[in-house]
Amino acid sequence: MVPRYTRPQMAAIWSPEERYRIWFEIEALAAEAMAGIGVIPAEAARAIREKGAPRAAAISAADVERIDEIERVTRHDVIAFLTWMGEGIGPEARFMHQGMTSSDVLDTCLAVQLTRAADLLIADLDALLAALKARAMEHKFTPTIGRSHGIHAEPTTFGLKLAGYYTEFTRNRARLVAARAEIATCAISGPVGTFASTDPRVEEFVAARLGLAVEPASTQVIPRDRHAAFFAALAVVASGIERLATEVRHLQRSEVREAEEFFHPGQKGSSSMPHKRNPVLSENLSGLARLVRGYAVPALENVALWHERDISHSSVERVIAPDATIALDFALSRLTGMMEKLTIYPARMQANLESLGGVVHSQKVLLALTQAGMSREDAYAAVQSAAMATWTALGTPGARNFRENLLADPGVRARMDAAALDAAMDPQRDFLHVETIFARVFTGA
Repeated sequence: MVPRYTRPQMAAIWSPEERYRIWFEIEALAAEAMAGIGVIPAEAARAIREKGAPRAAAISAADVERIDEIERVTRHDVIAFLTWMGEGIGPEARFMHQGMTSSDVLDTCLAVQLTRAADLLIADLDALLAALKARAMEHKFTPTIGRSHGIHAEPTTFGLKLAGYYTEFTRNRARLVAARAEIATCAISGPVGTFASTDPRVEEFVAARLGLAVEPASTQVIPRDRHAAFFAALAVVASGIERLATEVRHLQRSEVREAEEFFHPGQKGSSSMPHKRNPVLSENLSGLARLVRGYAVPALENVALWHERDISHSSVERVIAPDATIALDFALSRLTGMMEKLTIYPARMQANLESLGGVVHSQKVLLALTQAGMSREDAYAAVQSAAMATWTALGTPGARNFRENLLADPGVRARMDAAALDAAMDPQRDFLHVETIFARVFTGA
């Protein structure tokens, strides 16, 4: 991922230096486990740890280049790393990697990296949930118009809008927690996963020390359905980001102007039009979401590996693992900041709500007429006629609003007087159950 969309803490997980540190830890733990069951000398395991740990901890860009130099000869990254470690550890290095295969190191390392990345993403979601809850509470009873098909439907509150997004991201958090649990898997089972040259107790020891579960049947690689589920979960989170970002983009349109991204002092919206205030953050989030969703497809295609292993997945994961987690980390942080500072315009929301002359109360009038004895078909025809008359005359001097058109209909007047109609169109009726919804969403949150 390009530096523009990269935060340091997530990037550090995917650095070559950190990858090699994890590789060493896996090898050192495996050696300690083997020493514990008498497979290698105990003094060899101690030497590997004592001489190798400082070397791994202090690994530099020059060391990475040295490993790359070795790999240009060996054409094998794990062998290049083991060779480099051996240069610092000495003769005892021959006891590293006993009975293991490169996938044991690579797949277990990837599991460590993905679980660490998931921990950061879960923390990101927690920050976003806190921001959404705070803004929802702030605007619990701020009236706004609900839209279906982009057209005014019925009144809602801006707090209810945000409560809906809160529940979605709560589900996304649960999905990510589940994906983390599924990917947190260790495999130290040797060639084709039979443990023929290593003991299952080694795998159990390494897994426990790294906070991972053991893969029941690794074949030689950890099955990629686990990884597919992980990247699919990231894709669903990204889709939730885009849904909220798209809402902000619509609300910021000049014709709507109900909410907008915070416009910083000194910020410029256009190189040519000084008046512009563009939804650049939410547009950026829509783009990043497309990237993260795109990484789910190659992860799904990685599931179908040949026999006990091949490496067709390797090149894919070297790209999508850092890029997907880095992009989503950045996007969640950006969305949190955007929502914390989102500028809300309640007066504009109210004006938009009232802009169609009251037709947004049509369902309540329809129900009141049926309860007053009119057939549903006749009530629907009368209400729709009044609504269409209101709609088509909007902006015309002297045009009647929805209430006036209803009262001009003899059939409606025969069933409802002005007071009954006003009671049916009372805006407060739209918000009778806001507290109930908020209690469902935020109880315990």
